[in-house]
Amino acid sequence: MAVTVLIRYRIDPFQKDAFAAYAKAWLSIIPRCGGGLLGYFLPHEGTNDIAWALISFDNLAAYEAYRTRLKADPDGAANFAAAQRERFILAEERTFLTPVLA
Repeated sequence: MAVTVLIRYRIDPFQKDAFAAYAKAWLSIIPRCGGGLLGYFLPHEGTNDIAWALISFDNLAAYEAYRTRLKADPDGAANFAAAQRERFILAEERTFLTPVLA
């Protein structure tokens, strides 16, 4: 069963550019580690502190294997470290979704 992970970020709205750089780095890292990246989305109008990412996998086992590869990836580790150091992500939530099929 296919699964899409929706990551909801609460970001520091005064560091939106730092989050954008963080998201841009994932555009090559995530696919390299096995995730089907659908995209990162920044706030545009309205709420200014919520951003999202959507990443698809064939199943939960593929997601778990991806997480292992992601943590071992030097670029991924550096991106995680930058987020912790710069503190532009205030909170992060993951929701696992499955598609509605006909």
